[in-house]
Amino acid sequence: MSQINKDDIKQEVFDLYDDYAHNRLDRRAFVQKLSLYAVGGLTVPALMSFLMPDYKGNMQTKADDPRLKSEYINYPSPKGGGTIKGLLSKPIDTKKKLGGIIVVHENRGLNPYIEDVGRRAALAGFISLAPDALTPLGGYPGNDDAGREMQSKRDKGEMEEDFIAAYNYLKAHKDCNGKVGVVGFCFGGGIANMMAVRLPDLAAAVPFYGSQPAAADVPKINAPLMMHNASLDTRIMAGAPAYEAALKENGKKYQAFVYENVNHGFHNDTTPRYDKAAAELAWKRTIDFFAENLK
Repeated sequence: MSQINKDDIKQEVFDLYDDYAHNRLDRRAFVQKLSLYAVGGLTVPALMSFLMPDYKGNMQTKADDPRLKSEYINYPSPKGGGTIKGLLSKPIDTKKKLGGIIVVHENRGLNPYIEDVGRRAALAGFISLAPDALTPLGGYPGNDDAGREMQSKRDKGEMEEDFIAAYNYLKAHKDCNGKVGVVGFCFGGGIANMMAVRLPDLAAAVPFYGSQPAAADVPKINAPLMMHNASLDTRIMAGAPAYEAALKENGKKYQAFVYENVNHGFHNDTTPRYDKAAAELAWKRTIDFFAENLK
């Protein structure tokens, strides 16, 4: 059949995928509900393969990019998973100490998209660390469905500790200038907000469509925030006004951007929820924000 065009897909299909990707629908229910939209030449398998990530065709920076030194390291997380693996990336020709960025994955472990984002951050002139919260269970399993299932088995509090430990590791790294920020997506956006609450010295936090902390925790935030949300993401948008009100009330430094007519996950260029214009603008804003706060 001819290639599926994103514009031909009803918004309800993207909403269904969102429910599936966040464990609110199991695979069977997802397929069942998807069948309602399989009309004309559009089959359920065609819709499924259209919605799933494509990691082969969509890497912006290759794993062996000659401009970077990118390698897997292990760092200690005594209150979390014990030892956590992460991808550490930095420009190959750096002479001076760099600002650090923790890159936090979605609810499915360190997949190729997040590794790519870690390398992009390094290409922009930072030292980045992208941890894999699935390390204690054997690491990202090579596909997102299995990764989601694995991540749901981990203790949430222990996973939080793994990212706090990543911050401590990067802050003390010989190539880091001691200023460390965080960018996270979906689950990782929630982690970015959590780190802003828990780390008084965090230099900057950039949650992409992340769940918001409790209003009572907002006074603890010191880091400047930059939030990126999608107008069609009703779940995350529902909590955005109260979070902004609490930040404003407590005199916190923040910027909040809402990208119109795009979905949750719009930055992820391996799925059809990707929106090139919104993703590129949000990433440029993010890098400029880190350049300002991590120098």
